[in-house]
Amino acid sequence: MSTIGFHRHDHDHCITDTMARAQALCAEEGLQFTPVRQRVLEILLAEHRALGAYDILPMLAEDGLGSQPPVAYRALDFLVKNGLAHRIELLNAYIACAHLGRAHRPAFLICRECRLVAEADTELAQGQLGDAARNAGFSIERMVVEVEGLCPACAA
Repeated sequence: MSTIGFHRHDHDHCITDTMARAQALCAEEGLQFTPVRQRVLEILLAEHRALGAYDILPMLAEDGLGSQPPVAYRALDFLVKNGLAHRIELLNAYIACAHLGRAHRPAFLICRECRLVAEADTELAQGQLGDAARNAGFSIERMVVEVEGLCPACAA
């Protein structure tokens, strides 16, 4: 399992690398990675915690990129649809994808105190859940796994 969010790392390097990968992926797919979409991804990367559209709006407005909710929601929808970000259902918020360019089924570890979110790369469909689905004749197409608890810093 690899995570990001609960461990110290070179944050500037993290943002720079992820933005470069996002730009390359969008270019390969012929997607328009507009300045607003880029800025929203940068904001999500800068925080490493779940942010809602209304958390993002003041930063977009400060940068002159718009102050109306649809601006943020359209950018977030684009990022999620194209695998650059994930929606955290439990928090009605978003985080940047920690595994850009790789097909994966993430599980999210959510700190109930600080709202930090770590993305774990997992294949739950291969374990007991996958066995239960197969035994029921069910084909898993989409899976969202979110667990809530305390991150190492908040637990200390």
